[in-house]
Amino acid sequence: MDRSRRIPSALAVAAAAALVLAGCSSGSGGKKAEEGADGASAGKATTPRMTVALVTHQAPGDTFWDIVRKGAEAAAAKDNIKLVYSADPNAGNQANLVQNAIDQKVDGIAVTLAKPDALKDVLGKAEQAGIPVVGLNSGLSDWKRLGLLQFFGQDENVAGEALGKRLNEEGAKKAVCVIQEQGNIGLTQRCDGVKKTFEGTTEILNVNGTDMPSVKSTITAKLKQDGAIDHVVTLGAPFALTAVQSVSEAGSKAKVATFDLNKDLTGAIQRGDIEFAVDQQPYLQGYLAVDGLWLYKNNGNYSGGGEQPVLTGPAFVDRSNVERVAGYAAKGTR
Repeated sequence: MDRSRRIPSALAVAAAAALVLAGCSSGSGGKKAEEGADGASAGKATTPRMTVALVTHQAPGDTFWDIVRKGAEAAAAKDNIKLVYSADPNAGNQANLVQNAIDQKVDGIAVTLAKPDALKDVLGKAEQAGIPVVGLNSGLSDWKRLGLLQFFGQDENVAGEALGKRLNEEGAKKAVCVIQEQGNIGLTQRCDGVKKTFEGTTEILNVNGTDMPSVKSTITAKLKQDGAIDHVVTLGAPFALTAVQSVSEAGSKAKVATFDLNKDLTGAIQRGDIEFAVDQQPYLQGYLAVDGLWLYKNNGNYSGGGEQPVLTGPAFVDRSNVERVAGYAAKGTR
């Protein structure tokens, strides 16, 4: 069976359709904004120059967001957009970054909603200022409530449920789900989804995702304490790679499965160090968010009709299909 299929398959149709309609991380973090995609490229739009702010909850050193930014920069280059990127994992600081974008009178804002209620007031100010806002990656349950025009990402509950079912297929009995950022609604939903469908026992292990040595020692200690754990489920590629080290240090026989990809993670799947990953296609999220703002500004389009999200995942990547995505991952686009 080819496990690269979308789960459910309708997600692939939605994402592919959106991409056709659209014409087609470890950044600085903190409060410093960066500009990207200012140069000319083949096929650049001739529409008036736009400025779009991409504001995420990226933590320093989290390479996942490099892939999101590459997608956003590709769309910006095509659409004659000046892209301004900023990020902060602290919800209050992220709200301040959105306010900065409003003060700069940008033409559009793309934002992640890891802690949606903390952004409610500032997103209301963006609406009052007449600045269109779209969501990506985190916040599928809240984007419409907060007045966003469109959303691009994966249903984290569905993704978690898919992983839980896969654990059943693998014969797992006890899993620990490692959350690297407490209070992040998307991460919580992933583990909740796993617990819903996994027929074995699931425990939650909270770690400090900004301190990787601490992540390693915490997972190692948990595995030494409980020899019954046969699967470690992580919620990001860097944490999966660290969990592999923890398994070795603990002398555990547990297997590692994860959400999200990067080039090192695909190599680990090829070697058999990691069993499988759930891919949400972050490049597509960044691309579609920026392109969606351009389409709205220049043609009045709403991806998903403004009523439904555009889903970019989930899909499994394992040893049966990793060769198909490894080349893209090496380029930093998967």
